[in-house]
Amino acid sequence: MPPLLFFTDPARTPDIGAAMARLPRGAGVVFRAFGAADADAQGRQLARIARRRGLVLLVGADAALAARIGAGGVHLPERMAARAPAIRRPGWIVTAAAHGPLAARRGLAWGADAVVVSAIFPSSSPSAGAPIGPLRLAQIARRAGGPVYALGGINDKTARRLLPAGLVGLAAVEALTR
Repeated sequence: MPPLLFFTDPARTPDIGAAMARLPRGAGVVFRAFGAADADAQGRQLARIARRRGLVLLVGADAALAARIGAGGVHLPERMAARAPAIRRPGWIVTAAAHGPLAARRGLAWGADAVVVSAIFPSSSPSAGAPIGPLRLAQIARRAGGPVYALGGINDKTARRLLPAGLVGLAAVEALTR
């Protein structure tokens, strides 16, 4: 599993290629196209960059797009986590969003390789809920039954507070574009 996941966002990460150029080898990129008309072209370009840089490219919520562009897997929204076994392809990584302890356990039980729990700290994401904090995250991670990533308000300072949580890695949006 990649130790770091960069989640793209059309509004908050306009230059995805530049952000990918700064990621360490082995990091993951979750390309969220949100139904963009140019998703295939953009996805193919990101897949080329990922291969060249040794990054793992996942596609958000669209297994067909992931297959077309040769991505390394899919990231599923919480509402789609039960579909993990149906969309899995050989060699793919499948992650699922989880906004609480039950969703984390279910996502892993349904076949996701890891869950991405959010929001941990206050975030500028329009979809971020109330932050759960590092202690609640650690409880969720201990009881999830598999690998857990943290997302939401992650930066140099907040990441240090997550070391005791037993995570497989960290995930971020804007923190990885600076």
